[in-house]
Amino acid sequence: MSNSFIRLFATFFYMGYFPIASGTFASVLGMGLAYLVRDNPFGYSFCLAVLVGVGFLTSGKMEKNEGHRDPSCVVIDEVAGALVAFFLLPFRWPVILTTFFLYRALDMFKICGIAKIEKRAGSLGIMGDDLLAGLYTNVIMQVALRLAGYY
Repeated sequence: MSNSFIRLFATFFYMGYFPIASGTFASVLGMGLAYLVRDNPFGYSFCLAVLVGVGFLTSGKMEKNEGHRDPSCVVIDEVAGALVAFFLLPFRWPVILTTFFLYRALDMFKICGIAKIEKRAGSLGIMGDDLLAGLYTNVIMQVALRLAGYY
């Protein structure tokens, strides 16, 4: 696998080089991608599987290329985590905003085992913390929406 391919996908088409809050912008892109495939669970799952697979293939190699753990230019993890966070949730403004901010908060504050996964070197550390933050977000939102009578 060429370094150009690794860089292209690990940085999610160079979004990782955005000068300010590249992870947040990548999460917005993930939210937008989730919106585009929201009505097709198979397509959504396929898109998520491809992103997770490519993320695991490229992020650890990018870490080695950059010479330090979890380089900030690697943002495919935020895109994949956002897709997990929004999976099977209704795209209504209150849900979108709450899900987005909850996902970003869990990703930043690293609670409930997220920090432990992030400490792992390579692709598991890079991808794992965002995927777990996305999973926690999705579970919290699914439960909250059901308790609120949204479904």
